[in-house]
Amino acid sequence: MPKVKLPKGSPSLDMTPMVDLGFLLVTFFILTAKFRPTEPVQVTIPASHSEIILPEKTLLVTIDKDGRVFFDLSGKEVRAEMLRRVVSRYGNVKLTEDQVNRFAVMATFGQPLERIGQYLDGDEKKRAQMDAMPDAGIPCDSLNNQLKDWILDGYASYINDAIAHGISEEELRKNDKLRLSYAIKADGDTDYDKVQKVINVFRDQQIFQFNMITSLESEAPAVN
Repeated sequence: MPKVKLPKGSPSLDMTPMVDLGFLLVTFFILTAKFRPTEPVQVTIPASHSEIILPEKTLLVTIDKDGRVFFDLSGKEVRAEMLRRVVSRYGNVKLTEDQVNRFAVMATFGQPLERIGQYLDGDEKKRAQMDAMPDAGIPCDSLNNQLKDWILDGYASYINDAIAHGISEEELRKNDKLRLSYAIKADGDTDYDKVQKVINVFRDQQIFQFNMITSLESEAPAVN
């Protein structure tokens, strides 16, 4: 009985499901991506032989080479409450809820409170111009110590936000991963006196544990 020869054909693969999956993944990443806000100041930090990974919840004070002070604290709700608290200390500063919400999603900030409304109302170009001004930065002098208010109200806002999310103050004290940490990031060319001024503000608020941010310096090769 003769063998039946089946017609030969090249195998085919339907790529439609894979194309659909690819577009779904691209759409997902586009919708969930968070763009990093523009940083108002760039600093070149000194190098060291040790590396410490900062906790996620860190109150950060940045000092540029000219000694200007900038402040940052993460958390949208925390930032909004912090701003309201700071502004309430100064009767001549009034902000709208839109300005508060705009501040809540910003990154590092460094302007005197007298100009904060103008800063929040400006577009990205206007804010960049204000950040480049020689007198930008948060005042931290003995007669006008606004940095102290940002630190105090930032801590209070962080505690209130934690409690609102079911975390007790006792847990915050005992759990290092929950506790708010403090850090100073200074440019390598900054005068030490200006860095010391910020350190003194921390110490005046009974904050004696904080990190100095550096970059990791590679070890020099051994010489035989």
